[in-house]
Amino acid sequence: MLTEKQMTNRPSPEALLKKIQKENRGKLTVFLGAIAGVGKTFTMLKTAHEQISEGKNIVIGWVETHGRVETEKMVEGLPRVAPAILHYRDKELAEMDIDAILKLKPEIVLVDELAHTNVSGSRHVRRYQDVEELLEAGIHVYTTLNVQHIESLNDIVAQITGVIVRETVPDYVIEEADTVQLIDIAPENLMQRLRDGKIYIPAQAERAAKKFFRQGNISALRELSLRFTAQRVDKDLEEYMREHYIEGPWPASGRVMVCVSGSPFSAQLIRAASRLATGLRSELLAVHIEAEKMHFPIGEKERDRIAKNLRLAEELGAKTLTIVGQNLVDEMIDIASKQNITAIVVGKPNHSKFSDFFRGSVVDNVIRRSGNINVYVIRGTKEKESEPIVKTKSSQSTDSPSDFGLSLLMVATITIVGWLFKTQLEVINIAFLYILPVLLSAIWWGKWPSYLSAITGILALDFYFIEPIMTFSIGDIRYAWSFVIFLLLSALIGGRTNDLKKETKQARQQEKSTRAVYEFSRDIAAVVDTEAIARSLARQAGETIERKIIVLLTNEEGKIENETNFDPELNKSNDKTVVTTLSDAEAAVVAWVYKNKQPAGRSTDTLPGGNYLYVPIYSQDQVFGVFGVYLAQQKLTPSERRLIDAWVRLAAVAMERVSLAEQARHNDMLIEADKLRTALFNSISHELKTPLSAIMGSVSTLLEAEHLYNKQDRTELLNNIKDSSLRMERLIGNLLDTARLESGMMEIKSDWCDIEDIIGATLRRMGDLIKNSQLKIHIEEDLPLIKADCVLIEQVFVNLIDNAIKYSDHQAEITIRAKKLNDEIEISIMDHGSGIPTEDLEKIFNKFYRVEQPQKVTGTGLGLSICRGIIEAHKGKIYAMNRSAGGAVICFTLPIKRYE
Repeated sequence: MLTEKQMTNRPSPEALLKKIQKENRGKLTVFLGAIAGVGKTFTMLKTAHEQISEGKNIVIGWVETHGRVETEKMVEGLPRVAPAILHYRDKELAEMDIDAILKLKPEIVLVDELAHTNVSGSRHVRRYQDVEELLEAGIHVYTTLNVQHIESLNDIVAQITGVIVRETVPDYVIEEADTVQLIDIAPENLMQRLRDGKIYIPAQAERAAKKFFRQGNISALRELSLRFTAQRVDKDLEEYMREHYIEGPWPASGRVMVCVSGSPFSAQLIRAASRLATGLRSELLAVHIEAEKMHFPIGEKERDRIAKNLRLAEELGAKTLTIVGQNLVDEMIDIASKQNITAIVVGKPNHSKFSDFFRGSVVDNVIRRSGNINVYVIRGTKEKESEPIVKTKSSQSTDSPSDFGLSLLMVATITIVGWLFKTQLEVINIAFLYILPVLLSAIWWGKWPSYLSAITGILALDFYFIEPIMTFSIGDIRYAWSFVIFLLLSALIGGRTNDLKKETKQARQQEKSTRAVYEFSRDIAAVVDTEAIARSLARQAGETIERKIIVLLTNEEGKIENETNFDPELNKSNDKTVVTTLSDAEAAVVAWVYKNKQPAGRSTDTLPGGNYLYVPIYSQDQVFGVFGVYLAQQKLTPSERRLIDAWVRLAAVAMERVSLAEQARHNDMLIEADKLRTALFNSISHELKTPLSAIMGSVSTLLEAEHLYNKQDRTELLNNIKDSSLRMERLIGNLLDTARLESGMMEIKSDWCDIEDIIGATLRRMGDLIKNSQLKIHIEEDLPLIKADCVLIEQVFVNLIDNAIKYSDHQAEITIRAKKLNDEIEISIMDHGSGIPTEDLEKIFNKFYRVEQPQKVTGTGLGLSICRGIIEAHKGKIYAMNRSAGGAVICFTLPIKRYE
């Protein structure tokens, strides 16, 4: 038996589900090295030869020998898939042919250089994405990777070597690998291999020795790879202990918080925080705090960077949180205290102490107010940003020549007005008039037209209104200071007005985005149908961004089951008929997006030839469908791209909720069916065994010792066989009736029936079963005929009378009443038994439900359930109640219909 501690450390249901799903996936083996030349590819090929000798089906998908003699010899004897030839900038370049590998479907495929970037036009942008597709197809993959290509270690490697590695692999790829094998070699041996030309050709080797292959770099990278592999071993050991319920010193976990911003260094902070959280075995919380009042408005580039950094944090396993507050430090400390944070990661500021004098130092304030929380200050370095998967158009407005022309026209108008009224106006009045074009230009066209109007206004004021006029000379030097102040004032007014304009635009855009997300979340909050969610998604997206939208729901095999379209143009014209026929090329993109769970199509580097951008709707490991937006005419703006991300995530969560609810209902049905099956088995096994035993006993007696019994004894044995056979007949009849009711196959053959005739037929049918009971029948005179199935109503009488006999004493009185009650006929069967407990009056009509009695009463608990099904099929009612004088009454009503 498991102890309480072992129960606590048991793997969660989600972990067990992932484990089951992973069994159908190919296994990934990573040969990890500290640097090029340690022997990763050689070891991979050597392992492949060993596997081939054991009868495994192995092919080379891609191997880079770099001209190394030992490696080229190891390639010999291994089957190799021919590369795909791609045309790029008038060149023919070779890449791994993933389709050929999938068609061949070997047991193991060798894929060298996991971090490689594919040639433009390939199915995937990166080689690790190719590997993921092979793994999903159930193919095992052997691959190689250097430690500097791991995403979370990227900035550390840059600090060590001074080289920023552009090609990185997300951490989850390595974390989900089944095996990570460290290939290590002493730095001295590696340097000797470099000098011997076994890694690079002599000229290359000389350059490498001066730059990347320095002794210090090699030692640092070697230590980094050893530490990474040690963490992997610790994690594997911990998972093993949990899976096998092995008690151990499980460390108490803390929480690490990192702030996410639009800074170029924010990604480095997130990686550093992820490494810290991994080392401390703590949870990671990534927080973005948006100030209510900003000195400078955030641009679309910064907002895109924030969204990208939040996604990076999620990929590294962090929980994300976005809040709005007035003071950055106050909000950080408040969140840290509420979320039980044990460590905060902040970036080392790159600005000077002089700027801290005016703005204050965030780092110093956090450290002073952190209390018992540890604060880690990380130095950031500038790194080149990678291209986004989905390319968007620039949202920055560009100044057109007409804007500058109009601002000059306003200056000219003010000049003409001032010239006409120069006798009535002072120079200072005219100077103030020139502020008007500056202000209006900033409001209508932006800061640069505003600055142009300020400069031309000063020149016009000097040329036309300040002595000596018609020259740019200044007669009074005091005007020079006035000009400087005017320009400064104009720059301040124009710049600030332009900033306010941008803030207003961004506030409106943010309000629109928030409203759109809120409306969609409200629409799908209580929806329990995936098709309704898809319709709501298509409508909300189409109306907000005013583009054609298509939402495709797929089954487990990736085939389209439901298609929802929305065209804003047709919607405006009230034409609700929207039909979109996907071409074969578009359908292929949809299938790829479903399978790989990544965006593809228009505005991406993956299958960009179509008219739509497709985004997968998925949550965890389940893909529900594909969202498509029409981009044949223009790209998405960054804000529209973020909106689509939000909608798709909300839709995925809602569809997951529906899926889980359906699974829960299905599980409840299975549990209920199992209970019914158990009850049926227990009841039927006993009810069949008793009459069968009686029949077999009587038959055996007659066959084996017939001469010992007289005629009366033989008749009694035969009657026993008859009664037992009738009992079995009723039992089997009840089972068949229940099955027909459950399946909906019971047919009502209505005809005009007389209740008195049905009661008479029932009593004749029951025969000997009622001979020991006192039946009293009271039928109201002139009862009208009813339209019903006489055979089924007779079965109701049989079951109710049989039930009354079972629960009454021997020779007890049983009364049958029938009377007209408004537009119905009410029939009552009354007994003088012990009655029915009040709490069981409604339950007795449920399948297999039986009231507990002191005396043993035979039966399956199906009779009253069948009666309810038959009566309700006739649009009648059936209910039970207790008599005041003792016993129970079961009544049912049947509607009276007029003669047709």
